[in-house]
Amino acid sequence: MTTAFFSHPDCLQHINPPGHPEQVARLKAIDAALASPIFDALVRRDAPLGDEEAIRRAHPKVQIDAIRDVIPESGLARIDPDTTASPGSWNAALRAVGGACAAVDAVLTGEVANAFVAARPPGHHAERANAMGFCLFSNIAIAALHALETHGLTRVAVLDFDVHHGNGTQDVLWNESRVHFASSHQMPLFPGTGAAHEKGAYLQIMNVPLREGTGGEAMREAWEGRILPWVKEWEPELVLVSAGFDAHRADPLAGLHWTTEDFGWITHRICDLADDCCGGKVVSTLEGGYDLEALADSVGLHVEVLMERGS
Repeated sequence: MTTAFFSHPDCLQHINPPGHPEQVARLKAIDAALASPIFDALVRRDAPLGDEEAIRRAHPKVQIDAIRDVIPESGLARIDPDTTASPGSWNAALRAVGGACAAVDAVLTGEVANAFVAARPPGHHAERANAMGFCLFSNIAIAALHALETHGLTRVAVLDFDVHHGNGTQDVLWNESRVHFASSHQMPLFPGTGAAHEKGAYLQIMNVPLREGTGGEAMREAWEGRILPWVKEWEPELVLVSAGFDAHRADPLAGLHWTTEDFGWITHRICDLADDCCGGKVVSTLEGGYDLEALADSVGLHVEVLMERGS
């Protein structure tokens, strides 16, 4: 078995204003890191365009139309103080959705053991009726709903280790009993959600806030002591990952002190969970990470672990 890598040049055409942290250079840094010969065995695939039927499982038509309508013919259009659309943003967002769903298809049909999707814009802040936080569509939630509705799964886990809480994922999946969503994140921090008492309509959500300044030891305690045992008890048939790398101590947007090696550790533990529950079926999608060197190093190790575990 092998690891698939989904991306597409269209994702370079989503342009943010100069100085914006969610920049084209993020994908270029990842591409450069994964050009090393150690990644030659990756199964590289173009992310297809996502279809509206898949998106409508997570977002009402009026919201999809609002995103489509705000895309400018030239220049930039502001959605909120943090979130911008450019002429290439629509296709980029569809590639992010399509890549996540195609990765689910490839893993669930046994074409590959696991997959990583490097696409932008990211998705875990996009709420059901509100694009925000650099995100247009809720990519990982759409992928989870795709697994349920297209492949007939009944138990899916979504794990989020981005430094920011995945408020959009939580909002979309709040009433979805077939998905367990777990997140560790710095708190207080944008977007202000993710308190431990936020548990979903079916007690299927676990939020584990981490204090500013804490490092890998606190993260490992949270995941080994709370998150992973809770998810393992659920026995998911597929594990999806919102892979944000902005908890790295070098990242400029937050204050956790994880190291590159911590991302390797958490990837191994997530793969252990998937091995125990669902034959190693893991699909990981890019979220945050804004120091380019730390992002490249951390994604490289993340994908290296996926390849090792999927071989």
